[in-house]
Amino acid sequence: MFHILIAEDDRNANKLMGAVLRAEGYTVTSAFDGREALEKLEEHQFDLIVADVMMPNLDGYELTRMLREADYRMPILMVTAKELPEDKHKGFLVGTDDYMTKPVDKKEMLLRIQALLRRSRIVNERRIAIGSVTLNYDALTVSRGDDIQALPPKEFYLLYKLLAYPGQVFTRLQLLDEIWGLETESGENTITVHVNRLRKRFEHYPEFEIQAVRGLGYRAVKKA
Repeated sequence: MFHILIAEDDRNANKLMGAVLRAEGYTVTSAFDGREALEKLEEHQFDLIVADVMMPNLDGYELTRMLREADYRMPILMVTAKELPEDKHKGFLVGTDDYMTKPVDKKEMLLRIQALLRRSRIVNERRIAIGSVTLNYDALTVSRGDDIQALPPKEFYLLYKLLAYPGQVFTRLQLLDEIWGLETESGENTITVHVNRLRKRFEHYPEFEIQAVRGLGYRAVKKA
């Protein structure tokens, strides 16, 4: 079960976000300022942090900076009432993974958290082995014996995502949101184009296959 830390000084907002996440099956711990968030991090291991920017004692920017300098790698979703581009730029520069503006839309929050957790799982595992085939996340390569192919990043991430969850069907929109980002201007046809490239590239690999599921999306099937 994923454990999420909510660092938000507004007690009503903190309580509401916690209730929404618990209803989805997440374990939730609350902190009401940045210093308390650091204390909670010493007591528990968290899979994701939701951090408000404007908090007493230690704001969200400084909290994020300190965590990244200490090599904490869990995803951080920053929440703020500030909507100016420079405010978001500052958040990304100190190490946040995604941004939401207040008032928080509950459905959007859940979608962003789900995407961040999926991406985190893929990054942490780093390598997938299927028979004689190995996908190396750090090198963006797919190797089979002496055949080593370096893929463009988006192609690799797409293949890695599908093979990380063999048999699971992903819609084009899910794949687009996770790999290209929620705010991408690319259309769902981008996924079709990249899948076709992957199929062509690995058509002689008997270990796996990318299948289209009519009306839904795509799935990878391991055959090794």
